Amino acid sequence: MVITMVLPAHHNGSFWFDSLDDLPEPRAPAALPSRTDVAIVGGGFTGLWTAYYLRRHRPDLGITVFEAETVGFGASGRNGGWCMGMAMGIDERLAAPDPSAGLALLHAMHDTVDEVGRVCQAENIDCHFAKGGTLTVATTVKQADALRKHVARRHALGFTEDDFRWLPPGESATRIGMQPNLGAAYTSHCAAIHPARLVRGLAETVRRAGVAVHERTPVLAIDAGRIETPRGEVRAPVILRATEAYTGTIRGHARDLLPLYSMMVATEPLSEATWREVGLANRETFGDARRVTTYGQRTIDGRLAFGCRVGYRYGSRILRRIETPDRALAAVEATLRTLLPAIGDARVTHRWGGVLGAPRHGRPFVTFNRDSGLGAAGGYTGEGVAASNLAGRILADLVLERSTPLVQLAWVDDEVPRKWPVEPLRWLGTKTMFALARLADHREMSR
Repeated sequence: MVITMVLPAHHNGSFWFDSLDDLPEPRAPAALPSRTDVAIVGGGFTGLWTAYYLRRHRPDLGITVFEAETVGFGASGRNGGWCMGMAMGIDERLAAPDPSAGLALLHAMHDTVDEVGRVCQAENIDCHFAKGGTLTVATTVKQADALRKHVARRHALGFTEDDFRWLPPGESATRIGMQPNLGAAYTSHCAAIHPARLVRGLAETVRRAGVAVHERTPVLAIDAGRIETPRGEVRAPVILRATEAYTGTIRGHARDLLPLYSMMVATEPLSEATWREVGLANRETFGDARRVTTYGQRTIDGRLAFGCRVGYRYGSRILRRIETPDRALAAVEATLRTLLPAIGDARVTHRWGGVLGAPRHGRPFVTFNRDSGLGAAGGYTGEGVAASNLAGRILADLVLERSTPLVQLAWVDDEVPRKWPVEPLRWLGTKTMFALARLADHREMSR
């Protein structure tokens, strides 16, 4: 049975928002400022982390965050809650003849997981942070071979068993009751979090520090020195765009990032007997090694939260919420029950989805032009919980002209990704890509 929740307009439909202690009405300002030192467009992880580090390094700076809906309404409040020490594009850099740029990024991402934990501790943000690592389970012989080679490549680059390990089938099965289970690649560099508690807690932290966070204030256009909103313009010598999948809502940016949908479900709290069969005793995050990404975690109240990438909607259409029932949500639930049969007939209580931002070159980016004062960060392709923290720190250092190792990382002023093609080419290409990935997964798992 599908339960339909009657939700306020500012609720994004996720279990994460539903389980917050409070979800107050968004704070639209009585009047917009005519000017601010730094205008940040987007009240998700990237925008708020950038504001946090700017404020920490320059307490005198006037910083204003503009959010179209409410803090965390988009991907920051809907994702799988993986604070992961990895990001898209790093593997390609590690495979280059000179892997130094990839190694620097990977080490920075590993430290970023701990940095998020440090900030949560220091600022009293209770986001249920649990650094239990992550398990990527092989469900086919081909996946097992690939994962073993992946771990071996990491060791060849100087990492140890403390960083990456291959768990043979017996040991893997004691960690997670996935079926089939032919072993798993394990890395310690990942924490499970409650993403909505993190993004909302971060917003309150920057507000207490004096950052103005204007909700229900969409930005329609960005030009050097000014932003345009439905209620007028605001002048700012520095304007930073942190809009991810919603970038196309800003004039002139319609094809910068591709909004791809990811869907999630969450079960009711499971019994202790069930958890003994499922595993995840250390709140490890988990997924299998198929091409179409799967991801899950054990929540602090004993639920399974699980998701899959599902695709794209024509014209880069973005739905405010995914309403149930939805065929893609049903497919996600079916995948969860297939992979973890120990959950039996446990009820799924929440179903939701949202969009993530994918740049055409498939890598995160951080840019800042000192002459125009315009900057941007994003392009995490679904791996942004930790990557947004690193991007925010980099962006803050660029703006403040801090000569730190972070501004030397490969994300900074990387190749500008080409725009995605016009429709129907965009829709056809994305549909074909997902169809081929699903077909390859199906053939491999059917052998």
